[in-house]
Amino acid sequence: MFIGEYEASIDDKGRVAVPTKFRTALKGKVVVTRGLDQSLFLYQSPEWKVMAEKLASLPISTANTRAFSRLMLAGAVECDIDKQGRIILPSYLKEFAGMSKRIIFAGLYNRIEMWSEDRWKAYKAETEKESTAIAEQLGSLGV
Repeated sequence: MFIGEYEASIDDKGRVAVPTKFRTALKGKVVVTRGLDQSLFLYQSPEWKVMAEKLASLPISTANTRAFSRLMLAGAVECDIDKQGRIILPSYLKEFAGMSKRIIFAGLYNRIEMWSEDRWKAYKAETEKESTAIAEQLGSLGV
């Protein structure tokens, strides 16, 4: 289970250290892909397999399912965590998420989101302003 927010920096070689709290739960390879809201999603390999199978089973006759599958599956990269706890982010993923130096890791139970620090702060401020309305909408879903 992944929860919490952590700051990190990308070095000149595109490496970023996964926060220690998350690293202890990650085993083996991880998968990083394009996420939503201009973030990146990081999955443990078994969790990624579940997500990929769901995406692969969507009907290819629908434009939106093809587009979303392409976003997630074609954008995915398998990463090794090195001895210092770092992963290397390819340039196309950093560009997609607008990442340069400072990033935020946000734990969301079964996945980790990675955000540029500026985008995260803006997104979080906007979401916090709307939290009452969001909570009311989620109430109808039983949350």
